[in-house]
Amino acid sequence: MKSESIPRPEYPRPQFERENWINLNGAWTCFFDFGKSGVARGLNESKGFEKDIAVPFCPESGLSGIGHKDFIEMMWYHRKIAIPEAWRDKLVMLNFGAVDYEAEVFVNGKSAGTHWGGSSSFSVDISKFVEPGKDSNLVVLVRDELRSGVQAIGKQSPEFESHGCVYTRTTGIWQTVWMEAVSPFGLESCRIIPDFDNGKFIFAPEFVALQKGMTLCVEMPGEAKVELAATNGCPFELTLKNPRAWSQDDPFLYDIVFKVIDKDKNILDEVKSYAGLRKVHIEGNKFFLNNEPLYFRFVLDQGFYPDGIWTAPSDEAIKQDIIIAQRAGFNGARLHQKVFEERFHYWADKLGYLTWGESANWGMCLWKHGGGRMNIAGMCRNFISEWREILERDMNHPSIIAWTPLNETSGAVDWVEHQRFVRELYDLTRQLDPTRPVNDSSGYVHVKTDLWTVHNYSRPEKLKEEMVIDKDKGVWRNFPDNEVEYTGQPYIVDEMGGLSWNKPEVADDEAWGYGGVLQSENEFYSLLKGEIDALLGYEHISGYCYTQLTDVEQEQNGIYSYDRTLKFDMNRISQIFSKKSKGYL
Repeated sequence: MKSESIPRPEYPRPQFERENWINLNGAWTCFFDFGKSGVARGLNESKGFEKDIAVPFCPESGLSGIGHKDFIEMMWYHRKIAIPEAWRDKLVMLNFGAVDYEAEVFVNGKSAGTHWGGSSSFSVDISKFVEPGKDSNLVVLVRDELRSGVQAIGKQSPEFESHGCVYTRTTGIWQTVWMEAVSPFGLESCRIIPDFDNGKFIFAPEFVALQKGMTLCVEMPGEAKVELAATNGCPFELTLKNPRAWSQDDPFLYDIVFKVIDKDKNILDEVKSYAGLRKVHIEGNKFFLNNEPLYFRFVLDQGFYPDGIWTAPSDEAIKQDIIIAQRAGFNGARLHQKVFEERFHYWADKLGYLTWGESANWGMCLWKHGGGRMNIAGMCRNFISEWREILERDMNHPSIIAWTPLNETSGAVDWVEHQRFVRELYDLTRQLDPTRPVNDSSGYVHVKTDLWTVHNYSRPEKLKEEMVIDKDKGVWRNFPDNEVEYTGQPYIVDEMGGLSWNKPEVADDEAWGYGGVLQSENEFYSLLKGEIDALLGYEHISGYCYTQLTDVEQEQNGIYSYDRTLKFDMNRISQIFSKKSKGYL
């Protein structure tokens, strides 16, 4: 159920889609609780606030209708919700794509649930707080103390103004909010694992609850169908008649329909999904996709928008970001310091665009950029639980080919805690998803990793010189004295470039890029070609990630402008980034 009169009307979870749903985006009211006194004043029982806000856009954004740029450490949301009479005897699930950072949900004044984590999705069962056929008051309390050091904030500025490589903040609801009716015996989740070599998929379902005689039917229209007793977490296989791979050139997706059926053959729940048959693995220092060596021609994508900040103004805008990256010659992206919404992964799946799933880990106090030694234990607990939720949400997407929980973890205030934390994150990630490699910390400082990544913004001649394997020191590393030894993993320069140039008519005196702003467009092309050629000349390098896809506020080193308009001759750009190293996809 959707309406074009509300923002972001599309179903937000395309890999787990139900028919009976209500989009709650659009007109809400809100209150900025600068004194943090709203709980004592009973704002959880509010029937509405004075300030209007358009959800799912954060109050810092123009699309929210507010555009408040200062810190908001506590705020409240309100809207009326109506539960259809037809939803009686169903579970009423209230779903949030993401709320930054801590959210407590109240229905008719009563607390229905709390969630911690600014980037992960969550659901609250509000069945016992609402009456079908009647209106209810929904209130959401948000706490977002991003300078506390215990929450991951990504590239949100911890100071009043944006500066350097940190930008406008995002507070509160920033992804779609929706309700759906679910059977008390419905499907809660289902892990889908592609078995490329054997031409099959493996399913591991979990249910809200089980009852005697209940079965799960899994059907791939035109391919295969299986029905078996419903059991929590018990995996089963579905072999394909004519296996067709998901690849960059042919991103074929199998449609899937899940049906939960009771002993009397009544359909209790029906969920639509999809999956791609593909394989990723590592052999020595090479990364393989579908048993063919892959060269990473990635771009850094930070997922910021001028009018929506962390939230894309439309579903089409998400799709277009992938299209313009492919047009520039990239075969994928590092989704940098932000957990992208599920619609992005959906379009990446549809368009054959490879990604690494990353978190927004900056701002945590284990490292100096997060303030240092505030509450390391609390920070670790918050991040590990949020990262687990991120993995569980996104593991079924074929376009995600690696996980990167952390970025640039230098300057640890406690190196023992650093090593312990990174090792635990690696182990957790591999335990939850052994099908993908893990890049423990993009660039540095590595503790336990399947991919060896470095960040190097040197210009062509110096870059070429640094990438030579030294007979004594081995491969070039950012922090050889602080990290474990390199042991032959795929070696990837997963941040490089950062060249800054803009047409004179749009040049900004406040703009910056790595190494300063260039003087001419031709200088840009020359340096860009030189850097890519330097990397392509070494057999031990498995790829690169260029900084970055678009300008973001004052950091103006994108291939495209912040508003996605052209800066360069894309034929020349594509010729440079489309070059492949010998023997690679």
